[in-house]
Amino acid sequence: MAGLIRMKGGVGRPVLIALIAIAVVAALGYAYASPYIALDRLKRAADSRDVETVNEYVDYAALRGSLKQQVTGLLTRRLNVQHNGNPLAAIGAMIGVALIGPLVDAYATPDGVAALLNGMPPRGEPGERPPPPPAAPVDNATGTSAGNAQPTPAPGSGAANASSKTPPQPPQTTAGYRGINEFVVSYQHGVGDTRYSAIFHRDGLFMWKLSAVDLNG
Repeated sequence: MAGLIRMKGGVGRPVLIALIAIAVVAALGYAYASPYIALDRLKRAADSRDVETVNEYVDYAALRGSLKQQVTGLLTRRLNVQHNGNPLAAIGAMIGVALIGPLVDAYATPDGVAALLNGMPPRGEPGERPPPPPAAPVDNATGTSAGNAQPTPAPGSGAANASSKTPPQPPQTTAGYRGINEFVVSYQHGVGDTRYSAIFHRDGLFMWKLSAVDLNG
């Protein structure tokens, strides 16, 4: 009887160790994949304007600060290029400063997040806003709206100038870790085009939040 008990205990210990090892490997695998999962969930929620889910995956305070810094840098670089002794540069600078607040307010929203994750970053244009949610097309047979429409291109995004018959092409996207607590998604529409990045930061062990952008790529 004692031998039987010892045998059962001997069998149970390796099984327990194996189960613990499997659990650890699964946890590590999920931890590694967690920013990719967060990106997928956030993009789906932003595209459908699921505000509650978007709010879970965005640190709006950090994103606003980053947008303000990046747009200020964008306008400063533009003014420096256009200056060349131009006496109107000071007026341009004042106009640029006036644009920053409204633009940041417009992009630190679910609409702005959707634009950022679909290759339409802010460009510092006057009156620029992210595209609104796609309008549902009207069903000719019933006169009611259906649920499949192409998103409206953002003003000044380049897509707005394209032919209405040719839908804008999705950007080339790359994603990966840039440190244990930072995950970067980079976008580029074509060779030679301007790159920009959406930056996620770890929030706990498995949670990630969009918290910054890099308009320099």
